[in-house]
Amino acid sequence: MRKLLLGFGLALGLAAASAAAAAQGYSPAAQKVLTRARLAAGGGAWNSLRGWHEAGRLGATPYETWLDPLRYGMRVETREADGLHVHGFNGGGDWRIAPSGQATGADIRGVISQTRTDAFFDIRGYFYPGRFDARGEYVGVRSFQGRSFDVVMVKPWAAEPRELWFDRRSHLLARMVDRTGPRPVAQQFSDYRKVGGVRIAFRIWTEGPSGTPVAVRQIESVTFGPVDRNLFSLPRRNAEAEAAPAPAR
Repeated sequence: MRKLLLGFGLALGLAAASAAAAAQGYSPAAQKVLTRARLAAGGGAWNSLRGWHEAGRLGATPYETWLDPLRYGMRVETREADGLHVHGFNGGGDWRIAPSGQATGADIRGVISQTRTDAFFDIRGYFYPGRFDARGEYVGVRSFQGRSFDVVMVKPWAAEPRELWFDRRSHLLARMVDRTGPRPVAQQFSDYRKVGGVRIAFRIWTEGPSGTPVAVRQIESVTFGPVDRNLFSLPRRNAEAEAAPAPAR
């Protein structure tokens, strides 16, 4: 009886996920691929994430990133030669703080669209069809470097579409392709490790013209836990200073 109830509960859960996905615009074929990918990467463990903090290097540059898997929220700090750069996004406002302390906000649709795109795919928003408004279509089976992939095109609301290439053996995300520019830009995902109950790619790199890695992002640590939403908004003091009129001369 217990097994029967568990099976019934699982069936209901999958039906609810499929209904939520359909409401958000994922085709049945796309959702089938994404469901397999989510199971391979930890399944229900993704539901327990309340915050995401990672640290690593972008090439030789140290960085830290905070993400909110419950709703849009992203903060990236990079320590470059001229000092600390901070970039934040709270779902509506996109802002930056330069090493000098000068704060700037952006309402330019193209800028926010790109930031929303990064925030969605970094948090694996396609694993949460009921949380983030997005559409997805199954593109088909594709081959690359002797491997076979199921490809799904996902477009978050007010953001840019990406092709997600899932390895047909492991069902893990192996490539992501951006076709919005003058030429396709592809990233590869590898070095998957288990953190808590989920599996995450610790190495992400952009393919060069010959498929060689450039712009390598190497994650060194990932921790999960509740995140302070204030991290994602421009600090009030900086925002007020930016909005204040210049003093009379």
